[in-house]
Amino acid sequence: MVGRMERQTASSSASCSPSTAASSSSACGGKKRSDFLSMFRSAACLNSSSADTGKGRSKLSSNKITHGFHLVEGKSGHDMEDYHVAEYKYEKNHELGLFAIFDGHLGDKVPSYLKANLFSNIIKEPVFWDSPQDAIKNAYRSTNKYILENAKQLGPGGSTAVTAIVVDGKDMWIANVGDSRAVVCERGAANQLTVDHEPHTTNERQRIEKQGGFVTTFPGDVPRVNGQLAVARAFGDQSLKAHLSSEPDIRHVPINSSIKFVILASDGLWKVSTRICLLTVPFTKFSFFSHALCKCLYFGMLLFGPSLPCTWIEMHGCF
Repeated sequence: MVGRMERQTASSSASCSPSTAASSSSACGGKKRSDFLSMFRSAACLNSSSADTGKGRSKLSSNKITHGFHLVEGKSGHDMEDYHVAEYKYEKNHELGLFAIFDGHLGDKVPSYLKANLFSNIIKEPVFWDSPQDAIKNAYRSTNKYILENAKQLGPGGSTAVTAIVVDGKDMWIANVGDSRAVVCERGAANQLTVDHEPHTTNERQRIEKQGGFVTTFPGDVPRVNGQLAVARAFGDQSLKAHLSSEPDIRHVPINSSIKFVILASDGLWKVSTRICLLTVPFTKFSFFSHALCKCLYFGMLLFGPSLPCTWIEMHGCF
């Protein structure tokens, strides 16, 4: 789930002579700044051909939504297992913003399947327009059932998920299984919208043990289901299906002027940036903020090692 990223350094350096004139000194200072920016971009993998970066915006809603995403493949020694969704769909005269992070483990087939099918399964639920919460819950359950029944094709692995559905720029429905998170910047404070489904928490441990499983920190010091998986809820994982849950925690967030942006990211980002909004709120007044946000976060994150996706959603409204 989390790869290892080695620290990268810039090979070039600038030299300045004390005897240079003011203009030459200025040019030399510019060179140093250029070298620093090059080092910054290199360390954050922003020059990498393996980086997947993009942005977009809503078209029909009165409350305009802009979004962006950034995904970098690290040096984990295996194929990328992380996927994201950031797109808009138009159904029954409604605009739907669909955003997600799928953090896979033991292969990429399950997160790839989720990327291609989970949102369509949610929208196809007969109760979606009347009760989005029930539709999300039903679709998470039926999608996991299909994955487990087709483990021969989709493999033994699994995936955590955090999804966000924005309806007409007015209502946002957040759901998650596992430890990928959604964090909202609201009134200048960072608030976590999702629940980390960790095996050692009282409710999860009780559920797992009631179903015949166990939680242990052996080997190592991380609590794991049956000593294998560090999350208590996930899609897939055929060998642990009796003890895992795919039941999502769901939050409804009315979109208003107090909400500046929402970030979706997998666990690796939050391990080194637990209160992102506290660091970034001073910059929210600048229009270029959302385009640069995740890239700046990745500079700090990738030096620690993860190779994971990040998606952000910024609100601009006529509230």
